[in-house]
Amino acid sequence: MQATAFAVSLNVAEPAASARFLIEHLGFTEQMSADGFVSLVHEGARANVIYLRTGLSSFKPASAAGSAGDGLLIVLIVEDIDTEYARLRDAGVPIVTPIETEEWGERYFQMSDPNGVIIQLVQWV
Repeated sequence: MQATAFAVSLNVAEPAASARFLIEHLGFTEQMSADGFVSLVHEGARANVIYLRTGLSSFKPASAAGSAGDGLLIVLIVEDIDTEYARLRDAGVPIVTPIETEEWGERYFQMSDPNGVIIQLVQWV
C-alpha cells in the first residue's frame, strides 16, 4: 500500500470550536469546511484533523456515529515542550495534565479543547 496522507476524523458537538482551538493555539490551518464539517492541516506535522458534528447523516456507519471517545488523544511531537507549555498555559489553554516525564523518555503535557478532546504535546528526551 502506498498512502499519500494521514487524517483522523472526530465527531464532536461543535466542530468549529475545536477547529478554532487547533488554529489559534497549535498552528493548524483550515483546508475546507461546510455545515458540520471542518478539515484542518498542520504542514509541519503532515497531519490532518477533521471534525464532524455529532449526528451528521453522512457519517457511515451510523452505528459508530457517537462522540470522540474516552481514551482518544491527538498527539503532536514538539522540539521544546517547556516553551510550548509556558506559551499555552499563559494563553489560558486548559491544561489537564501538567508536564510529566516517563521513564522511557517521553516528556509530555495534555490540554483539552472546547469539546473535551485531549491534545497531548510530547518531546522525546
